[in-house]
Amino acid sequence: MKIYTRTGDSGDTGLFDGTRVSKADRRVAAYGEVDELNAWLGLVVSGTDDAVLRERLLQIQRDLFALGSRLADPARRIAGRVTKVGISADHVARLEGWIDELDAGLPPLRRFILAGGAETGAALHVARTICRRAERTMVELGEDAFEIELLQYVNRLSDLLFTMARAANHRAGVPETEW
Repeated sequence: MKIYTRTGDSGDTGLFDGTRVSKADRRVAAYGEVDELNAWLGLVVSGTDDAVLRERLLQIQRDLFALGSRLADPARRIAGRVTKVGISADHVARLEGWIDELDAGLPPLRRFILAGGAETGAALHVARTICRRAERTMVELGEDAFEIELLQYVNRLSDLLFTMARAANHRAGVPETEW
């Protein structure tokens, strides 16, 4: 299989249901931003020595691939055929558990903090902002454009990425800069 198809040369792309849409379509923007987040998390993974963080981020990358697939499937045809593209309330609960676990080892948050710190922490802050952008674009699609669990997952993921950034900086001994 060749990587290029030439089918998008005129500025359109195909969704899973066969529909052709403009590459400027909000749905394409939404799954493109999820893809950007996924790539950024790959960069974070490549720069961390923390095995637990790495494994969790790899799981999140798998989830984001599934989530992007769901966004590219407005007719919801792939969901019934491919189990690995499922995003459920259990996925959201897993993120919440990871947030609670990390937060228990951090000093209480009393003020806003500036993004930055150690390299891994700063990179996770960037990932958090990409995640929030993806969330906003998903909301623009409307409440019937996809399953609500996808939006819940992305919302919780941004909270997790913030908490991971704080934990990475804490473990590196880099103090948070309060605003």
